[in-house]
Amino acid sequence: MRGPLRLTTTRESALSTVATILPLAASGDDSGFHAPSIAEFFPDPIFFAGTPFEINRIILVRLFTTVVLVTIFVIGARRAKVVPGRFQNVLEMGLDFVRVNIAEEILGHNARRFVPLLTTIFFSILFFNITGVIPFLNIATTALIGMPIVLALWVYVTYLWAGVSKFGVGGYLKNSLFPPGLPAFLYVLVTPIEALQVFLFRPATLALRLTANMISGHLILVLCFSATQFFLFEAGGALKAASLLSLGAGIAFTLFEILVAALQAYIFTLLSAAYLNMAVEEEH
Repeated sequence: MRGPLRLTTTRESALSTVATILPLAASGDDSGFHAPSIAEFFPDPIFFAGTPFEINRIILVRLFTTVVLVTIFVIGARRAKVVPGRFQNVLEMGLDFVRVNIAEEILGHNARRFVPLLTTIFFSILFFNITGVIPFLNIATTALIGMPIVLALWVYVTYLWAGVSKFGVGGYLKNSLFPPGLPAFLYVLVTPIEALQVFLFRPATLALRLTANMISGHLILVLCFSATQFFLFEAGGALKAASLLSLGAGIAFTLFEILVAALQAYIFTLLSAAYLNMAVEEEH
C-alpha cells in the first residue's frame, strides 16, 4: 500500500501549497483569485427544488454517466463475436482484469459468485470518478458522499449475507469476532476491536477513502485552472508568466487525476473482494 499512500500524500501536499500561495497572490484585489469552496459539491437545484426528488448538476452528471456506461456494455454484448474487434477487446480486457486480477486472485474458488458484484462496482466507480476530468462535466460524482455510502453498504450487506449464509449467525459471529489460536483472555481486547472492524470500520473506510480522494482531486484542479485564469487575465506585470506554471500544473494534475480515478476504483474493488473473502473463509 506504499504506492497509494504516497499518491495521497502528494495530493494533500499540493492542495495545501496551492491553497496557501494563490490567495496571497491575489490579496488586495476584490476581483482577484477566489479559491474554491466545499459549496461546489452542493450546487443549486435544477429540477424539483425543495422535494425529495431534487435534481442538481451532480445528479445530472450521474444520470448521464450511468446511461453512457450501460450503453457501452449493451452495445458490446450485442456486437460480441467469436473473433473480437478492438471495441470488444477493450471491454473483455476490463472484464478479465476484474475477474482474474481481483476476484480470482483474492477469492479463489469463491470468485465466480461475486464477479458480477465486483465488476459492477469497479466500472461504476471508474466511470463516476473519470467525470472529474471530462470537459463540461468537471466533477467526480463520487466526491459527494452519498454514492460511496451506497456502494459501501452494498458490499457490507453482501459480505454479511455471504457469511451468515455459509456459517449461520452464530458461526459467522464466532468466525469473525473470535480469531482462532489466541489465548482466551485476549478475546476481551480483540473481540470488541474485531466487532468495530466488521460492522463499522470496513464500510466507513471504503466510503470515506473514495470520497476524500475525489474531493481533493477536484479542488486541486479547480485551484490550478482558476489560478491560470487569474494570472493570465487579472494579474499584472511579471505575474502573467505564472499562468504558464499554473496551467502546466493543471495539465499534470489532470493526468494524475485519471490515474487516481482508476486507482481508487481498483482499491475499492480489491478491498471489497478481501472483505467478502474474510466472510466466507473458515479462518482469516
